[in-house]
Amino acid sequence: MPSWLAVIFIFFALIAAAFFAGAETALTAASRARLRALETAGDARAALVARLVATRSRLISAMLLGGQLVTIGASALATNQLVSTLGERGVVYATGIMTALIVVFGEVLPKTIAIAYPDRVSLLIAPAVSFFVTVFGPIVSAVEALVRVMLRLFGVNLTIRSSVSVYDELRGAVDILHSEGGVARDERDMFGGLLELSEVTVADVMVHRTNMRTLDADLPPDELVREALASPYTRLPLWRGEPDNIIGVLHAKDLFRAYAAAGGAASRIDAAKIALEPWFVPEATTLSDQLKAFLGRKIHSALVVDEYGVVLGLLTLEDIIEEIVGDIKDEHDVLAQGVRQQADGSLIVDGSVTIRDLNRAMEWNLPDDEAATVAGLVIHEARAIPEPKQTFSFHGLRFEVLRRQKNRIATLRIIPLTPREGGPPKAEAPPPPGGV
Repeated sequence: MPSWLAVIFIFFALIAAAFFAGAETALTAASRARLRALETAGDARAALVARLVATRSRLISAMLLGGQLVTIGASALATNQLVSTLGERGVVYATGIMTALIVVFGEVLPKTIAIAYPDRVSLLIAPAVSFFVTVFGPIVSAVEALVRVMLRLFGVNLTIRSSVSVYDELRGAVDILHSEGGVARDERDMFGGLLELSEVTVADVMVHRTNMRTLDADLPPDELVREALASPYTRLPLWRGEPDNIIGVLHAKDLFRAYAAAGGAASRIDAAKIALEPWFVPEATTLSDQLKAFLGRKIHSALVVDEYGVVLGLLTLEDIIEEIVGDIKDEHDVLAQGVRQQADGSLIVDGSVTIRDLNRAMEWNLPDDEAATVAGLVIHEARAIPEPKQTFSFHGLRFEVLRRQKNRIATLRIIPLTPREGGPPKAEAPPPPGGV
């Protein structure tokens, strides 16, 4: 073959190698979400890209096969030309020259362009890629069959899917976009809260029974009405005999109607008769299922019970919404309900604050597998119910118990530790009486 013809062949071979390398990178890096949007809008090239990406294994094999054919052919031709001109030294020159050309122009340059503009490049080259995938189809199928047989001999099972769920992939993608500045923190938290509705149970976000505002149905009518009207809540559970015996849920609107119908005479109102029937839900119900139940029954609150039927707390529709949008900050700029930032950088936290709310407010990663609240986490780590003034250090934070009510931690101070202060969880003995 004449030298000038060999140079032309090598030139076009490098272009073909660049095409196959760039196509593989662009099509595997293209945004599936953006392509789906374009396909929905009627873009035929986006639909073609989607079909190619759907058979990713065949696509990659075809591009690799095409790239190897042209690079090997170009290298062989260059070696033959240089050996015939320079003798045995031509092998060395051909290896060096072709390696440099293939790496720079056949691999790095096209892949750099493809990774920078994956969607644009994918849409541009999709018809040509589809043609080569079809042409190389029989060869690729034979190669894939051979590879599967060889992998099966070594015990590799290609049918095993990744253990990462779709929700985890979405959450990870949003975290990456947030770190790159494409998604604001509030938007990331809202999206994460929406994804977690199917993982969080009603027991994790309910108002605990110790914090529930309830009414005794046997109170004198005047006193009961006064307490109901003075309450900041519109739905109040009614109990009779003992607090665990919930007989209904009193709605403020129903109370106002009854008060008006009685002509302002509170003594003529029977709260038990106008109360709504209580709705009890198991503590293991997920927020996703409970949200659907709220919407289906058109009820905004439910009482959470354990497996023995004991009331654990109260859940409202607002509690679920707050898991998505977060707590609404008031005029005092509170980080979260029950969390107060101090001037020295520490936090005063109610023991009933959930770990999830604290993590969201402070962007921490405290574990919530063993406990739902901050108090529960401290008790779990301490393996005991601590005394006031006792402190614990774990997970890069120092927890100081400020107040305890019976066997419940009421208030804590949390102080971030410096790297030198970090270490395994350990308790410090409380100071002696009268000590500083």
